[in-house]
Amino acid sequence: MKEKQKQFETEAIRTQIEGTHAQEHSTPMYLTSSFTYEDAEEMRAAFAGENDKNIYSRFSNPNLQELVDKVCKMEKAEAGYAFASGMAAIFSTFAALLSSGDHIISCRSIFGSTHTVLGKILSKWKIDTTYVDIDNTSDWDNAVQPNSKILYVETPTNPAVDIIDLEWLGHFAKKHKLILVVDNCFATPYLQQPIQYGADLVIHSATKFMDGQGRVMGGITVGKKELIDEIYAFSRSTGPALSAFNAWVISKSLETLAVRMDRHSENALKLAEFLENSEFVEWVKYPFLKSHPMYEVAKKQMKAGGAMVAFGIKGGLESGRVFLNNIKICSLTANLGDSRTIVTHPSSTTHAKLSEEERIKVGITPELIRVSVGLEHITDIITDIEQALKAAQ
Repeated sequence: MKEKQKQFETEAIRTQIEGTHAQEHSTPMYLTSSFTYEDAEEMRAAFAGENDKNIYSRFSNPNLQELVDKVCKMEKAEAGYAFASGMAAIFSTFAALLSSGDHIISCRSIFGSTHTVLGKILSKWKIDTTYVDIDNTSDWDNAVQPNSKILYVETPTNPAVDIIDLEWLGHFAKKHKLILVVDNCFATPYLQQPIQYGADLVIHSATKFMDGQGRVMGGITVGKKELIDEIYAFSRSTGPALSAFNAWVISKSLETLAVRMDRHSENALKLAEFLENSEFVEWVKYPFLKSHPMYEVAKKQMKAGGAMVAFGIKGGLESGRVFLNNIKICSLTANLGDSRTIVTHPSSTTHAKLSEEERIKVGITPELIRVSVGLEHITDIITDIEQALKAAQ
């Protein structure tokens, strides 16, 4: 009889690698560079890929395997590979699947370092990128070229919190025979599962909500096995794998992902509603606000709105600086996805390497403030942001 599929929260907690003779309840850390074998034949078979024995922690380790198994179940993916950071996952995925002369179609609003990889690194190898506005689907057909191979998007986007219809995108990618790669970092696999809409690969910066407490770095790509096999082959030789310690931390953190994201989303919606009614704010973007232009799509493909809120402060750049200087409880840092609320000014931090013209094109205006809403009591979060807004006017 086929085993009944468990609920998300149960899989997150109960997916573990096989225990040792010590019969530990919590998975141990495998802090070892290499692994041993019973005899020459077992070792030969391991190197030939004929068994699943670990060889070297540069590309395989039990802690990494547990993390991969867990995220694959969460995302309904066939296979995966864990990396040292989210950017290692993004770069390695592109580098493994693309060749000189290939073409990428990407939504315009993406993380600043991803822009750098596409525009300044891959371009050196004659891999070109065409950017398309995420909310202008009529232009996507025009972006397709005979050598187009990968379609890459974030949804929600960083930092503008824009949304694209994944169901529409899945059909578009299939129609044009493109590999659809979705950065699902903001939503997490608890709130959104792009593979069910046609994504071939899903990428996460595990540094963010997967860890959830700002402690360790990590990244992961999951999806179709034949594509992951190519990514594995590339990564086995180039060495971008996640450390065993960080994999252990993130895997344990995933046990609480669902309850954390419920609270993040609850707090973020309340903050967005407060900001929408503030006299000091020009505009607010949050997926589960009815004023979001893609509200209905967000409700269709996301369980809740997530932790990320973007808003424009009245007074532009200078008011934004004064606002940040008057924050007392929230943190000023470029990270996100922490248990602590984080306030960021993308124009001067995460996307500072883009030109002003490039920032405007992707919706990063001088007044844009990005808030990663944490797990503190919502009253304290709102009180801090409100007093900083007043000080900035």
